[in-house]
Amino acid sequence: MAAAALMGEPMAGARWGGPSFSNQTVADMVPAEMLPWVDAHWYQFPPLNPLWHGILGFVIGCLGVVSWCGNGVVIYIFSSTKSLRTPSNLLVVNLAVSDFLMMVFMCPIMVVNCYYETWVFGPLACQVYGLAGSLFGCTSIWSMVAIAMDRYNVIVKGLSGKPMTTKRAVLWNAFVWAHSALWTILPMFGWNRYVPEGNMTACGTDYLTKDWFSKSYILVYSAFCYWIPLLVIIYSYYFIVQAVAAHEKSMREQAKKMNVASLRSSEAQNTSAECKLAKIALMTISLWFVAWTPYLIINFAGIFQTMTISPLLTIWGSLFAKANAVYNPIVYGISHPKYRAALAEKLPMLVCAGDKTADSETQSQNTVVSASSGEEKA
Repeated sequence: MAAAALMGEPMAGARWGGPSFSNQTVADMVPAEMLPWVDAHWYQFPPLNPLWHGILGFVIGCLGVVSWCGNGVVIYIFSSTKSLRTPSNLLVVNLAVSDFLMMVFMCPIMVVNCYYETWVFGPLACQVYGLAGSLFGCTSIWSMVAIAMDRYNVIVKGLSGKPMTTKRAVLWNAFVWAHSALWTILPMFGWNRYVPEGNMTACGTDYLTKDWFSKSYILVYSAFCYWIPLLVIIYSYYFIVQAVAAHEKSMREQAKKMNVASLRSSEAQNTSAECKLAKIALMTISLWFVAWTPYLIINFAGIFQTMTISPLLTIWGSLFAKANAVYNPIVYGISHPKYRAALAEKLPMLVCAGDKTADSETQSQNTVVSASSGEEKA
C-alpha cells in the first residue's frame, strides 16, 4: 500500500472517500470552467470509488421514478375527484407539486453526472441546480408547516378557528413559494453561493467558506427553513394529539353514562383515533428529522469546522433530502381516507389489501378525526 502511494496511485482505503495520500484528487475530473467554484477543502481527497457513483446514480434514479409516480398520482387523484377539491387539500397538492418538480429538475441531472463521475453541465447550470434544489426543498418544508397549521386550526381550535377558504389556501401557497424563492435566490446576489458538493455530481450552498458574511446565510437560512418549521410542526401535532385524546376520553365517558361499550362501531373500537393520529404525527416528525437533519449537520460542520467533511459524507446528506420527495405522498396522501377511496376507484391496482376495512372504519369516525387526516370539517 505504501508502494502504491509512492507511485502516485491512491491508497485502497482512500478510494472510498478518506484523506488522500497521493497526487490524485476528487476534483481531477472536474471540467476546467468548474474549477474556480471548487473549494480547496476537496483537494485533500482522492477520487471516489466509481462504485459509489454507480450506487448513487441508481438510487437517485429509483427515487425519481417513485417520486414521479407517487406525487403524480396524488396530483391526479386530488385534482380529478370533486370531493377532494377542497381548500385544505390545495395545501397537500402544493406539497405534491413541489416534490414532483424537485425530482423532475434534479434526478436526470444527477444521474447523468453520476455516469460521468463529475459535474458536466457548467457553472450556470450548477447555480440553477443549487437554487432549484433549495427552492423546492424549502417549499416542501413550508407546505408541511401549512398542512400542520391547518389541521391544528380545524382540530384544536374547532368552531372558534377561522375556516380555510379557497382564497386563503391560494394565499398560503403563494406565500410558501414567495418565501422559499426569497431565501433561495439570495446566494445568486452574493450572500453565499451555490458550488459543487464534495462528490462533484451535485451543487448546493457553500458551507466551507471562511467568510462569516457567507456563513451567516447558512445560520439564518437554517432558522427559517429548518428550526422554525420543525418547531411549528411539533407544536401543532402535540396539541392535535392532545385534543383528539381529550375527545376520545369524553366519548368513552359518554358511552359509560349511556351503558354502552362504545359509541363507535365494532371495527372502529379496535384502533382508537388518538393512537392512529399519534402514529401519523410521530411518522411526520420522524421522517422530517431523518430527511433534513443530515444535510443540516453537514452544513453546520462546514461552517463551524467541527469535523472533517468527506466527499462520501456529502452523498448521504443529498440522498436523505431527496428521499423526502418520495415518502411525502405516502404520509399525506395514503393517510387520507377519502384519497384512498378515490384511489381504489380510479387506480384499483395501487390499493393495498385491507384498505377497504380501513375505509369502513374511517367512515365511522367523527368529524374531528376525519379532519386529522387532512379533511375539512363537515
